Amino acid sequence: MLKVVQGFLLLLTICWGCSVQAGINEDLSNICRIVVNDDKGELRKKIRTLEIDYRLKLHDYYDEITCDGHSLLRTAILMDAQKVGILMIKKLPRRILSSPEPDGKTLQLWVEEQNLQNNKIAKILNQRM
Repeated sequence: MLKVVQGFLLLLTICWGCSVQAGINEDLSNICRIVVNDDKGELRKKIRTLEIDYRLKLHDYYDEITCDGHSLLRTAILMDAQKVGILMIKKLPRRILSSPEPDGKTLQLWVEEQNLQNNKIAKILNQRM
């Protein structure tokens, strides 16, 4: 009887873990669209949902999400999505904002290379650093 209960608990734990992973993937799937559309209210809701449901903060999943090969902030800068870009700069810790992205370039270096220093998001980023 004890083995049956232990087996059931193991199966329940495995199934719950799979559904949590699927739920996170579903919740993160449209975050690029939110950034491209510059929908600050929807991004706030998404961040809040992930914090409540999965105990994840923006810095926990920021590095894992790319939009057409760019990070969320690079996408916001390229699309001139000022509202969501500024929100992410305020919410992300400086260590993430100053760390190199997968291509080895920091956000500030990338902004300079793309000649986007006059972008409002880039200016806010420089002020924060």
